[in-house]
Amino acid sequence: MEDDMIGLVSDTHHWFDDNILKTEDHSLPNKSAKKFYKGLESAKKALYPGCKKFSVLTFVVRLFHSKCIGKCNDKGFSMILDTLREDFPEAAIPKSLYDLRKLIRDLGLGYEKIDACPNDCMLYWKENKDKMECVVCHTSRYKTIEDDSDDEENLTTNDHNKVPAKVLRYFPLIPHLQRLYMSSEAVASMRWHEEGRTKDGLLRHPADSPAWQTFDHNYPEFAKESRNVRLGLASDEFNPFGNMSNSHSTWPVVLIPYNLPPWMCMKIPYFMLTLLIPGPSAPGNNIEIYLEPLLDELKLLWDHGVETYDSSTNSNFQMRAGMVWTISDFPAYANLSGWSTKGKLACPSCHKRTKSIRLKCSRKFVIMGHRRLLSKRHAYRKDKNSFDGTEELESKPTCLTGSDVLNELNGIEFKFGKLVKDNPVLPYNWKKRSIFFKLPYWKDNLINII
Repeated sequence: MEDDMIGLVSDTHHWFDDNILKTEDHSLPNKSAKKFYKGLESAKKALYPGCKKFSVLTFVVRLFHSKCIGKCNDKGFSMILDTLREDFPEAAIPKSLYDLRKLIRDLGLGYEKIDACPNDCMLYWKENKDKMECVVCHTSRYKTIEDDSDDEENLTTNDHNKVPAKVLRYFPLIPHLQRLYMSSEAVASMRWHEEGRTKDGLLRHPADSPAWQTFDHNYPEFAKESRNVRLGLASDEFNPFGNMSNSHSTWPVVLIPYNLPPWMCMKIPYFMLTLLIPGPSAPGNNIEIYLEPLLDELKLLWDHGVETYDSSTNSNFQMRAGMVWTISDFPAYANLSGWSTKGKLACPSCHKRTKSIRLKCSRKFVIMGHRRLLSKRHAYRKDKNSFDGTEELESKPTCLTGSDVLNELNGIEFKFGKLVKDNPVLPYNWKKRSIFFKLPYWKDNLINII
């Protein structure tokens, strides 16, 4: 979120146009866009009369960035704001931490805190929002802390002696996508895949790939609007403390808009952090429960879309979005797909036809049978001496489709949580059915996590 704010502030002149809010059509921009642009007006106001270095917005972002990096608690930061206002009465410094955060939220840069079961069983969200204990393992929602604890951000309003045992940070996706169309610089690039791309059959961008073209073929109404967004999801663990001896696993979930040209889509300002899954241990298969808020937004963006203001045409349109693939390493692939990448059936491409042997000394499985991928008349298929002493007569394994997965796991219910032990035994190397199959188009994707 900090990088997003800094990028936004440093490039303000691309975002704001004085004429936008003066349009005679009061329906343009839409409500969310008007709120965003009015928030950006502060970027054109000097921090104090004659100040040339800081606007109100740049000063607020620098302050908040310092708070995050320095791990300053809320009470201490509020005291700093009070001192600054006393020393510089002419400066437009926010009166409180609440006002500072409100300014950031008005720009669509806030996040939601959703309590979670410490055993990864459920989120206290939607119909479970007011529950005091987990419905699966019956663990308390809160942990008791001392009155002088520095963990003020997580203190509940009902009981100031308790904090949630675990908190998911959720950064809503829709405001991220809408901001791309409010920027006079980014909006044209969001149509580049259709209007600016060289279409000569060479692979220069994901839009040239069979996966993208198959998606367009399956959903022509979606493909007809070039401003609809194609997303890729990436997730992996990292240690936020930078100390490998300290075992802690935090999982960010990032979305990338692939409408953008290659020189933009993989740049940090366009990475959209949507989830920050807390540790201290990795969620494993239970990552599903943390993905639920994101899946809700993705389903809304696919089924109905959201009204979005296009600054290049000064018009509103119904923006839709679809997730076309994921990016992850092999262990994270297992968590997202539900297919275990360990053991004798570790290869997700070969599936039940995986050929493997277990080495005697290391006791590790090694995937074999690679000659099956060669043409049937290839010389290597009958070359016993150069390989394992056998001829390869099997045909190439057929790739698994989304429909095949649903058929294999049809009717199987899986419960989540570290303490759950009564889950059914699944066929082959399956550990669960991926939550992404709740997206109506996921089973038809040419490239997906199985």
